[in-house]
Amino acid sequence: MHVGNARYLKREDLPETVPVFPLTGALLLPGGQLPLNIFEPRYLAMFDAALAGNRLIGIVQPSLLESGEAAEGPRAPLSTVGCIGRITSFAETGDGRYITSISGICRFRLIEEVGMGHPYRTFKIAPMMTDLSTEDDESTVDRTELLRVFRAYLDANKLEADWESVERAGNRTLVNSLSMMSPFGPAEKQALLEAPDLRTRAETLIAITEILLARDFGDSDTMLQ
Repeated sequence: MHVGNARYLKREDLPETVPVFPLTGALLLPGGQLPLNIFEPRYLAMFDAALAGNRLIGIVQPSLLESGEAAEGPRAPLSTVGCIGRITSFAETGDGRYITSISGICRFRLIEEVGMGHPYRTFKIAPMMTDLSTEDDESTVDRTELLRVFRAYLDANKLEADWESVERAGNRTLVNSLSMMSPFGPAEKQALLEAPDLRTRAETLIAITEILLARDFGDSDTMLQ
């Protein structure tokens, strides 16, 4: 995995611990980019530390309560799976904020919290090393079905897309980009993140979109024909 000016090929290329940035409804996937507007003092401190070090942070969602709401508070429980990202773009605004872009490297599982002396949270992690593999599983994606569902969603919401760019995109880029930009809730975003492989993520994306179409616009089978 080549991200910014760095390469991540083996376990030794990744840290044992990362500071984590809890974001409800946010999804970062390997190879994807997530723009962020940083303004809270504890996260400004996190980014200062990351920029002075390896430029890596973990993006993770707070756990969902039985009510479906995200847990809140500085020490709220977190989802067990997140994604390591590298700060690849950074700018100061002049009013105390940072405008940054985080590029996804690989997913991880939280093991235990460490480094309680910081205003932000740091965890020991277990990276999912399969995300760094160069093996290509793009051919397993049902691209035709994915594009059919995507077009149905756009038509139902009277939206347009740059189909020339869509057609040029590889299956991995297409699946991950659609997953990250999808207007789904935290539970659906987490399901897309935790999908074990690209094919499963594509199938999950198709299923969630069909459910959304059926719920909001009636019979999705008719719309998808």
